[in-house]
Amino acid sequence: MKALVLFSGGVDSTTCLAIAADKYGADEVLALSLFYGQKHSKELEAARKIAAYYGVKHKELDLAPIFADSDCSLLVGSDADIPKESYAEQLEKTDGKPVSTYVPFRNGLFLASAASIALSNGCTEIYYGAHSDDAAGNAYPDCSSDFNDAINRAIHLGSGCELSVVAPFIGMNKAQVVAKGLSLGVPYELTWSCYEGGDKPCGVCGTCRDRMAAFEANGMKDPAMKGE
Repeated sequence: MKALVLFSGGVDSTTCLAIAADKYGADEVLALSLFYGQKHSKELEAARKIAAYYGVKHKELDLAPIFADSDCSLLVGSDADIPKESYAEQLEKTDGKPVSTYVPFRNGLFLASAASIALSNGCTEIYYGAHSDDAAGNAYPDCSSDFNDAINRAIHLGSGCELSVVAPFIGMNKAQVVAKGLSLGVPYELTWSCYEGGDKPCGVCGTCRDRMAAFEANGMKDPAMKGE
C-alpha cells in the first residue's frame, strides 16, 4: 500500500480518494472510515459504496467511546439540536469559539489512529480532505493550515520519518475541491455530507449549505439534491 485516505464518504474525502487512486492505482490505496458516535450511519453507508466503486481496500474503526463525554450536537449522546445556519452565523453566537458541531480534536485523533494503521499496512502517506472553508475562522480549528503543519510534523517524526500527511486542499476552498473532483469524474451522487440522517440531505445545515454553494460555483446543482 502507498496511501491511506481518511474517508468519510463526503465530498472532500471522496475527492482525496480519487486523487490517491489516480496517482497510485486502486490496489495501492487503503480507505479508512471512522465511526465516532454520529447520530446516523449515512456517511459510513456512502463510504462503503464509494470504496466499492473505486475498488479500494476499506477499513472501518469505531472511536465512539472516546467522544462519549462530548456534548457535540453531531453525536448520539447529545440532546443539542444541529444548527441550521451558516458557519459564519454560528460563529457570531459562539464569540469566535468552535461551533457546536465541532467534535473535540477529531482530526487529531483520526490522523493519529490513521498513522498507526498506515504504518502497519506499509503506507507512506495519509490523505485527508481539510480545506480553508472547513477551518471557517475558528469553527473547526483542527482543519487549519497551522494544525495541518503541526500534525504532519508530529506524525513524520513519530513514524521515524516514514509517513507524511498530505492535505491537498488545505489552501483551497470547497468550490475548488469540487472543481478538482469534477475533472477526475468523482461520483458525487454517491457522497453524503448532511449532518442529519434523513432519506435526503436537509439542505440547511452548515455542511449542506457549503456543498450546495460549491457546486453552484461550478455551474451545477449538487447531485445529492437532484429531485428537490
